[in-house]
Order: sequence, then C-alpha cells, then structure tokens
Amino acid sequence: MELKNYETVFILTPVLSDDQMKDTVDKFINVLKNNGAEIVNEERWGLKKLAYPIMHKTTGFYNLVEFKADPQVIAILEREFKRDEKVMRFLTIALDKHSLEYNAKRRRGDFNKKDKEETKKEDKAA
Repeated sequence: MELKNYETVFILTPVLSDDQMKDTVDKFINVLKNNGAEIVNEERWGLKKLAYPIMHKTTGFYNLVEFKADPQVIAILEREFKRDEKVMRFLTIALDKHSLEYNAKRRRGDFNKKDKEETKKEDKAA
C-alpha cells in the first residue's frame, strides 16, 4: 500500500522541563518510526501562548511532525497521544499536493520576508 503524507501538531503541557519535553517528542517520533512511517520534517516551535486556556494552562510546547505513513498508523499515534497526559491537544491531517508544495517552500525559507527585502535592495543597487 502506498504511504500517504500527514502532518501532526501537538501541544505539550508547559510544566515539563526541556529534557522531558524532548523525550516526549522523541517518544512520539519513535512510535511513528516503529510503525513504518518516514519522518519528512520535525519542528519544535517551543513555548507559545495559547489562544485560550486548556486544562487551566495558558502556554504550551508546540511541536510539528510531517511524515509519510500507512493510514493505520494514524490510529496508533492518536491512541498514544490520548494515553499521554503530557499532551494537551493534537491534530493530525492528511496533506494534499498543494499542502506538500507549500510545506516544501516553507522548509526552504521561500516565505522569509527579510531575505526577499535584501534581494530587492541588491537588485536596486546593481
């Protein structure tokens, strides 16, 4: 069966130390790898303010993982999210071709405004 592209974002409780947070993220990545998923991209966005309180917390550690996997792996991953009380929220989506293209551009830094401004200045100077 062909692997599909997915992206999952999950928020961990802010009471964790950096080591605990990294261990928890690694645990979920290992769940994916052990079930035959291929990790495409992993981003740790760090401690961010929540739009609204979740479990009486106003901040959380945001993490994004983009991966290719068999559709059955999603149920296993989400079961692990639900079992772990360190996870406050999670969302997993299937990526279409437009999302894949956007994510590739984002990883390359095509949306970085500072670089584009510098390029424009160099073009004007030349």
